[in-house]
Amino acid sequence: MTLDPAAVERFRRDLRAALRSEVDGAILALAVSGGPDSMAMLALAHAAFPDRIVAATVDHGLRAAAAQEAAMVAEHCGLLHVSHATLRPAAPIGGGSIQARAREARYALLLTWALEERAVALLTAHHVEDQAETFLMRAARGSGVAGLAGIRPRRDLTGSDGGKLALVRPLLTWRRAELRAIAEASGPFADDPSNRDPAFDRSRFRQLLADSPELEAGQIAATATYAAEAQQALDDVTALLWKNRADVSEGCVAIELGDLNRELRRRLARRAIGHLLARPFDADNIEPLLDAFEAGKGATRAGAMMSVRGNFATFRLAPPRRSH
Repeated sequence: MTLDPAAVERFRRDLRAALRSEVDGAILALAVSGGPDSMAMLALAHAAFPDRIVAATVDHGLRAAAAQEAAMVAEHCGLLHVSHATLRPAAPIGGGSIQARAREARYALLLTWALEERAVALLTAHHVEDQAETFLMRAARGSGVAGLAGIRPRRDLTGSDGGKLALVRPLLTWRRAELRAIAEASGPFADDPSNRDPAFDRSRFRQLLADSPELEAGQIAATATYAAEAQQALDDVTALLWKNRADVSEGCVAIELGDLNRELRRRLARRAIGHLLARPFDADNIEPLLDAFEAGKGATRAGAMMSVRGNFATFRLAPPRRSH
């Protein structure tokens, strides 16, 4: 099947914009599950960048049909003369939050594979409706600006051996229906029944969007884009404040926080703790620490000890707990 040249050019343009660079001559790694969205991405990438794509399918071992779907993708890639790999976790995925665990395993496998293929980017097929679902899920959980920014067009991944790769979502402005139409015209695909299973949060929010005409996915996705722009602006302000206000010495960070609003205090405190821990820090709830600062009291949180003097907060690593 010959794709609409306008669609192919749109994909080429969107990928370059998301990757923020030219891709001439580079290898592109595609995560292809076998669903209509990723099969449409495969068709578009094959038309836009012939002889420069490789594809992989992850079989998490959670559904009996997954092996057949991976085989279907492999067969179709063979017809397109696209190199394909089926990736499987070394150990079964289990426990609570199984979708989150599966996602972690999936990206770890895909990152290792893509680096081995010497690809410049790993592409996934997230689209407008995925973005809208993510925004609603995070809003329902009380997320801040960073969470409401949703799925980013690009973020950098780092492998266990230090290798780096761009994770790119070139379809974030494409609608599910137009991708399905491309998939239907291009070859086989499979519908994953777990996408309709109400046991999973995303499935419930997907149904909410389908049942609520007033919740227009495109408008919600646009709001996520605005939140991402606001997040970038806050990141820039935080970097400037850190440069001008943070006094960094060995094992200690002192920052003037008193005249800043709570969000900027939150960001600078997280950066200070991350500096002391020598790793990015964003998971722990530091609201009690901010409450203590506003009360003029010291506090300990996430392995860091804060003391307060006037408008200044000084952060040090907390001493190890004594064992008895």
